[in-house]
Amino acid sequence: MELIQKLGRMPIMLVIPALAILLSVVGLPLLQLFLDSFNAPEFSIANYQAFFGKSGWPVLIQTITISLVVTAICLIVGYPLAYLIMATSKRLRTILIVLIVLPWLTSALVRTYAWTVILGDHGLINNLLLDLGVISSPLSLIYNRFGAYIGMVHIMLPTMILPLLSVMNGIDKSLMEAGRSMGARPFEAFWRIFVPLSLPGVRSGSLLVFVVCLGFYITPQALGGLREIMLATYIAETFRSTSNLPTIATSAFILLALAMLVLSIFGLDLSGPKASDASFVRTTWLNRLNPLRKVADRATNHHRSKRWTAELYQGARPKVWPRIIGGLYVALAMAFLQFPGLVIVVMSFSAGAFLEFPPAGFSLKWYYAVLGDPGWMGSFFTSLKLGVAVAILSTIIGTLAAYGIDRTSPRLRNILTMAILTPITAPVIVMGVAAYFGLLNLGLIGSTTGVVLAHSVGAIALVVVTVSATFANFDKQLERAALSMRANPLRTFVRVTLPLIRPGIIGGALFAFISSFDEVVVTSLVGGFSVYTLPLKMLENLKQQIDPTLAAVGSLLTLMPLLWLVALYLTWWRKRLTSQTSSLKEA
Repeated sequence: MELIQKLGRMPIMLVIPALAILLSVVGLPLLQLFLDSFNAPEFSIANYQAFFGKSGWPVLIQTITISLVVTAICLIVGYPLAYLIMATSKRLRTILIVLIVLPWLTSALVRTYAWTVILGDHGLINNLLLDLGVISSPLSLIYNRFGAYIGMVHIMLPTMILPLLSVMNGIDKSLMEAGRSMGARPFEAFWRIFVPLSLPGVRSGSLLVFVVCLGFYITPQALGGLREIMLATYIAETFRSTSNLPTIATSAFILLALAMLVLSIFGLDLSGPKASDASFVRTTWLNRLNPLRKVADRATNHHRSKRWTAELYQGARPKVWPRIIGGLYVALAMAFLQFPGLVIVVMSFSAGAFLEFPPAGFSLKWYYAVLGDPGWMGSFFTSLKLGVAVAILSTIIGTLAAYGIDRTSPRLRNILTMAILTPITAPVIVMGVAAYFGLLNLGLIGSTTGVVLAHSVGAIALVVVTVSATFANFDKQLERAALSMRANPLRTFVRVTLPLIRPGIIGGALFAFISSFDEVVVTSLVGGFSVYTLPLKMLENLKQQIDPTLAAVGSLLTLMPLLWLVALYLTWWRKRLTSQTSSLKEA
């Protein structure tokens, strides 16, 4: 009891378990890799000169180019989609957001596999065009830059849309109406009011997409072929083919430095300006882009004033075509997001011996084949055990860390938060290499314990994010009221704090489980040949053969996000029911 009371007075102590795992698994190895990249203790830049003088420089340029193009495509597609979703009714908006979250929670490996089936020489698109007589030979849609862009945009588009939705939801729509009442056309009100206020979402989404794309490994390799090598692939292949530690460390730190540079330039204040800050609209860079704006405004002021007088007190005319075009755009975007998963589910019921869409007949034989194969079932239970262990460990440690961080000073809180979130903001290949050397020092390479620790580094960060979001709306006066009623800190935490933050804890546990269950890059580096998970089995089959067995596995993994969403909904529904019951009793 005294120990708990002391911990309650020193919330920083609750963060120590998370920091200990972070430092021992990836923190200290990263420091060692940094020193090795400079040939410590002699210290030279020979490794960096060799990287930029040989094959490393073109790979780095190609990595940046692909990441920038994917980010730009996601922004061009995602911004109008997010705007149109926010303009729909509340019920339809909820459905559309669920349809965006669904592929976001689905395994990236499954989605990559789906695009190999759709874009292949004998894939769905080529077969359709050949049958219609549009083409005489298959188009080259895969194993090139185009295939890599399609797969990466499909995976990253939800990551762009979700921050945009979050920011657009907070914009006061009356500002647009005020602009319209002052004579601004709909597009002008949108461009001069809505767009500047939505820039924080543009920045957050673009930042997330670009940094994650820097570390892409599986998808560019599977859909882009051997020519579209990114730096993460270069590091992984160097890691497997040579024991030259300085070369690996140099490549990893260049990738990490690039990600940290982008984060430090654009990610210091992700909250951005508020809608209530009217000066932001006037001073935003969009208004300074065109030096002739003031001249054009003066020239059109007379016409705008005349039009404003004529249209004053007149109701807005219903516009049909914009609604039709907007609806078609949303439908096409949703089809792009959902079609790969739908193709996998349909083909998994194929009665044929090969992949075909639509199937000539329907059968469950590929599901029976998966359930009767010891290799598939063994890898599934291995992933299941790892996911449960990671979820339990990271939920306990992440919740304690989030509680401790919430009770520290603002300056220390920012430092601790940035340190714990590093594993999910840095490229995953860099974290995988660091975890390999960290677990090698601990003698845990190729062990289940080592894989659990390596997965938990990122999972703890996910739990801290979700639980901290719950603490943002937590009323601390409830804790003080319980303490004033002579409840000790442990009883206060169990009876007051824990029930109120339970949804965040459950959400964090689900995200931790999903991140571990779907992990393939870190597992392939630290698991060796003794920890064979389901994603590794799928990756091996994806390289060697493409048959409906893989589609059956992908179909089962596609259904998993539905179960998570149902679990989250039941948690929210139970909390709401409890709250309503308490209100009725008080009444």
